[in-house]
Amino acid sequence: MSKKPTDSSGISFTALYTGAVWHRHGLSDDALATEQGRWLYHLMSPFETASKAAIGGNIRTFLLQRHRIIDHLIAEAVVKNGVDQVLEIACGLSPRGIRLREKHPHLKMVEADLPDMATRKAARLLATGRLGENHQVTPMDILADSGNHALEAVIARTFDNTKPIVVVTEGLASYFSLDVITEFWQRLARALANRPGSVYLSESYLMPRQPLLRHSLKTLGGLLGTMTRSQVSFHFEDDQQAQDHFQACGFPSVRVYNPSEFYGLLPIPESRHDPMVRVVSARV
Repeated sequence: MSKKPTDSSGISFTALYTGAVWHRHGLSDDALATEQGRWLYHLMSPFETASKAAIGGNIRTFLLQRHRIIDHLIAEAVVKNGVDQVLEIACGLSPRGIRLREKHPHLKMVEADLPDMATRKAARLLATGRLGENHQVTPMDILADSGNHALEAVIARTFDNTKPIVVVTEGLASYFSLDVITEFWQRLARALANRPGSVYLSESYLMPRQPLLRHSLKTLGGLLGTMTRSQVSFHFEDDQQAQDHFQACGFPSVRVYNPSEFYGLLPIPESRHDPMVRVVSARV
C-alpha cells in the first residue's frame, strides 16, 4: 500500500455513524453530533435489528462494548498507574477526549487523525472553548514514515517523552490488511519502548468459525470496504492468535479482553453468543 497520505473522506462515513451511536447512547457531546450521522443511524436501524436477531449482536453492540471497555482501561491507567498523557489516533468524532478531560482535568489529551478529519474535529472543539495546551488536535497519517504527520514526530512534539503514554486506536485497525497494520504496531512498540509504563489500547474483531456467519461477515466487510475505499479485514481467529501477534510486534505484555468479562461490571450491552469484538491491551 502506498505510504502517501490517505484521503479521509471515505472512512469518515464510519466516523459519522459511530459518532451518532455514541451520541444516541449519552456518551457524546452535542458539539460532535452531525445531521449526516443521525441520518445514517436511522438508515442502519433495520439492518442492526436484523443482525441482533440473527447473531445475538450487531454493530452498535460491538461499538458500545469496545468503547466503554477502552474507557475503563484508560481510567485504570490514569487512576492506578498515574499516567497523565493520552493519544487517541484516528479520533474521528470520538467524544473520549471531552469526557477524559472533564473527569481528569490534569490530563494531557492529544487527538490525531488525517488532516481533513483533524481540521473538522479541531473546529468543533474550538467552538466550545475546549482546545488548549492540554487538549490538542493534530494531523497524523499512520502510513507516513517521515515528516510532521508521522507517528514518531507527533509523539515527540506533543508529549513529555520522559513519561508514559496511553495510546488508543478505536475503529482503525480493521480498515487495513494485517501486513499494513502490523508495520504500524511495530513502529508504535518501538516509539513507546523508551517510555516504560506506556500502554496501547485497541480493538480486534475475531472471524467466527461458523461457515454461514463467516460468509456473511466477509460479504459485509467487502461492502464496507467499498464504501470506505479501504481493505476491511478480520485479522485473527482466536484470542491466543491475537496475543501472540502483538507480542511478536514488540509488546511483551499483552492481554486480550472478552467483553463478557465486563458483563454486570460496566454498562455495556450483552451479546447473545460469544462477542466478536475483543479489546487488546499491549504494554511495553
